[in-house]
Amino acid sequence: MTECSGPSMKCTIVGCAGKYEDKKIIQTARPAGRLVVIENVPAEVCSICGDILLAPDTVRRMEEIVREAREPDRMAPVYEYARW
Repeated sequence: MTECSGPSMKCTIVGCAGKYEDKKIIQTARPAGRLVVIENVPAEVCSICGDILLAPDTVRRMEEIVREAREPDRMAPVYEYARW
């Protein structure tokens, strides 16, 4: 992920002709071995390759959410790929 720098910007990945579009994504983190999933994160996503740009304020807010470690909004099952 790279820092967000404006809507409708050409993709920064060499050789990709896509443009960034405003979207909401799901972001994951693994602080201290915990799996944290954050939904509805505002991002710019390349229309072709899927590269993701996040604004600095968005990154700071996600870091704050992870640091707070409050009770999650809901729980979800997690599956190990190697076990299937």
